[in-house]
Amino acid sequence: MGWPLRMFQEEGYYFVTSRCYQGRLLLRPSAEVNEVVGGVLAKAVQQSGGNVRLHAFTFASNHFHLLVWTRGVELAAFMQYLRANLSKKVGRLVDWRGGFWERRYSAEPVLDDTALVGRLRYVLAHGVKEGLVERSAEWPGLTCLAQLLGPARRVFQWFNWTKRWSKRGSEDWAAGEGRFGEEIAEPVELEVAPLPCWEGLGEEERQRAVRGLVEEVEAEARARNTTVLGARAVRAQHPHTRPEHLKRSPRPLGHASTRQALKQLREQYRAFVAAFREAAARWRRGDLSASFPLFSFPPRVVPGRVTRIL
Repeated sequence: MGWPLRMFQEEGYYFVTSRCYQGRLLLRPSAEVNEVVGGVLAKAVQQSGGNVRLHAFTFASNHFHLLVWTRGVELAAFMQYLRANLSKKVGRLVDWRGGFWERRYSAEPVLDDTALVGRLRYVLAHGVKEGLVERSAEWPGLTCLAQLLGPARRVFQWFNWTKRWSKRGSEDWAAGEGRFGEEIAEPVELEVAPLPCWEGLGEEERQRAVRGLVEEVEAEARARNTTVLGARAVRAQHPHTRPEHLKRSPRPLGHASTRQALKQLREQYRAFVAAFREAAARWRRGDLSASFPLFSFPPRVVPGRVTRIL
């Protein structure tokens, strides 16, 4: 069975999730991994040319979440760049040569301000709600918390492998430090934008709101009274480790604070799928005038050619 069709809006907010192959801990936090991940994420946002805006992020050991605003289908190019570079560069750091990601990423529209704050809370809860650390600030992986409570901009190193390969065979190549050497590192700035519903607040008010969310998360964790693994033990895990049990749940169509908004989203999606299927059927018959819904990707087939599956 094929993947569900993606329905992008002209512009909107999305909660994005991507998981590592077999749930392995390939993104296990370390100083090197955090620097590479931050550089790749910053470069991906920069490459989008303003068509992707980052509001929140967290990188767990085997998956990551992003809360972004984007225009049309620009999210697809952004995620292709981000995941490809993470798989190559983090894969090199943790000595992993196989497939890095378990499946394609999910991108669920976030439809209102209440839902946006709820998704931010979910991001800030990572590490605490799983019983890995007691406090959100103790999570050793890369998160947006420091940028939400302090300067919104942070500088990471982007390791420019193109620059390294351009020097291949030269004296600089022979004397270089490899794929993560200082001579190919370029500073790149990563900015976390405030949620739209908080843009009218002052900086202190926004930080107070973030601290309130964190305090709620940590209070809920303390109420469960469970043993915490600890940041040191998290960093000591081998990145190739495959968890015995993985939590799997159906991905929602979207996030909203009211049932009516979700109902309207489902109706919109059904209409989108029907229009796409009708256009795809005409396209396969060789009708190149078939009109696909806006911000969708036509099927990659040759019009008029019938493919028989044996």
